[in-house]
Amino acid sequence: MEFLSMICLSFAVVGFFCFLISSTRKFAAFGRGKLPLPPGTLGWPYIGETFQLYSQNPNVFFASKVKKFGSIFKTHILGCPCVMISSPEAAKLVLVTKAHLFKPTFPASKERMLGKQAIFFHQGDYHAKLRRLVLRAFTPEAIKNIVPDIESIAVQSLESWEGRMVNTFQEMKTYTFNVALLSIFGKDEVHYREDLKRCYYILEKGYNSMPINLPGTLFHKSMKARKELAQILAKILSLRREMKQDYCDLLGSFMGDKEGLTDEQIADNIIGVIFAARDTTASVLTWILKYLGENPSVLDAVTKEQEAIMRTKEEREEKALSWADTKKMPITTRVIQETLRVASILSFTFREAVEDVEFEGYLIPKGWKVMPLFRNIHHSPDNFPDPEKFNPSRFEAAPKPNTFMPFGNGTHSCPGNELAKLEILVLVHHLTTKYRWSMMGPQNGIQYGPFALPQNGLPIKLSLKS
Repeated sequence: MEFLSMICLSFAVVGFFCFLISSTRKFAAFGRGKLPLPPGTLGWPYIGETFQLYSQNPNVFFASKVKKFGSIFKTHILGCPCVMISSPEAAKLVLVTKAHLFKPTFPASKERMLGKQAIFFHQGDYHAKLRRLVLRAFTPEAIKNIVPDIESIAVQSLESWEGRMVNTFQEMKTYTFNVALLSIFGKDEVHYREDLKRCYYILEKGYNSMPINLPGTLFHKSMKARKELAQILAKILSLRREMKQDYCDLLGSFMGDKEGLTDEQIADNIIGVIFAARDTTASVLTWILKYLGENPSVLDAVTKEQEAIMRTKEEREEKALSWADTKKMPITTRVIQETLRVASILSFTFREAVEDVEFEGYLIPKGWKVMPLFRNIHHSPDNFPDPEKFNPSRFEAAPKPNTFMPFGNGTHSCPGNELAKLEILVLVHHLTTKYRWSMMGPQNGIQYGPFALPQNGLPIKLSLKS
């Protein structure tokens, strides 16, 4: 509830102006004799329907809207008017076929925190260039070399949980943060880990706070931490230039660009990648532990698959996992896919119409947000029979086109998805072969804000197998 209050307060002022603008555009559109707006409601003035969306299971909000208005409807959340779409065909149209008409968008305060030059906020040539540089560092060919290092982080993380009750989500955030630093800075990260972690954690605390940059506010503290983060990154850049070596990590990819990125552009994108790589992957790992704990037959199948890999390595006297080993985990991979579908960590993504757009017989005014609803698509019985059931075997066959989009779609889909899957596979391997865990406390609750998570971050107690 505290999170909801912050959201509502943060966007109250912005919402007032957005509401006035949206109303003006709506009536102007009718005045010009154009197509009607999609059906739906805009909710309360200023706040719109933000509270209705974030105070409950998002499935309930989306399903009720689709039932009442159909697969395309209007609403008003986070301060601005929106059009939500819930069909695979419409999502493909927005994200792929006519992506040039719908630019990525975030609230201005988020851009200030992450950095306006970050890849998320751009399209066109600059975005294509950044995407190429990120993909160069996160291709299978690039990340296969860091499998032993990721494995070391996973083993150390699990060992630190032994014999005590832990908050799964918080521990997974530490794990994914350390993997993110490894992928960005290589083994150099160990020299800066604590300073980077300290600054980033302060930045994170203010991410959903009121965007008021006055001394004492969370936002002000976050912006100071963001400035310090940039200074640390500048120091790392300077030291690397003195070394005059080639690096295969993400920072090396940015620095090795022949056209040249500025230090500010590099810093914005490094901070942005840390943000993107951490909480979402940690959320997926948290849900995996919950679903495996609730489905003993699935856990047994995953454990047998992982133990077979472990035995083979012991017979060959091989210690470390390899990239090839992670390609021999089809059951575990299907568990990841089904978790991504059922949990739908990202319920939707934001786009903004760059001009008035005619869409399925309706008008989407320029400046309105357009939100493909991944969660609705993933939970539609037309796309996935018995959609609320956790059933990894459904992925033995490929899903219908444009019905499974956990990493988005099109040119703005997540370029780090291979790394995310790799770090999940590595941790699950060691978790299931060496440990057993029990979930503590109530198991049915779900908390929201901004990601859907098991109640209280899924407290568990981990112990070594005999």
